[in-house]
Amino acid sequence: MTYQKADYPLDYSTSAKAPAKDRVEGMVESANDRLGAITEKAEEMIDSFGDQARAYSDKAQEAAKNFKPYVEKSLREQPIATLVVAAGLAFALGALWKKQS
Repeated sequence: MTYQKADYPLDYSTSAKAPAKDRVEGMVESANDRLGAITEKAEEMIDSFGDQARAYSDKAQEAAKNFKPYVEKSLREQPIATLVVAAGLAFALGALWKKQS
């Protein structure tokens, strides 16, 4: 004769699945919450980078506008020297760019 203890359920198949199912649902919910937080943080960072890029672009355009008259004057007065300086700057910027990549 088989005896059943009072603190164990009679149907083991459903009671064993229920806590596991609850744990899995909790894990999925937690993962969704974390993914939402990560997505929100990434969107904030992208917005911040976009704002910084626009600010740098505006500053670069302003600097180019201020620098343009000097370059035009230098090209009229000393075209070869101006081209040599421009080539040197291009080389230096290219070397810096390649080093960062």
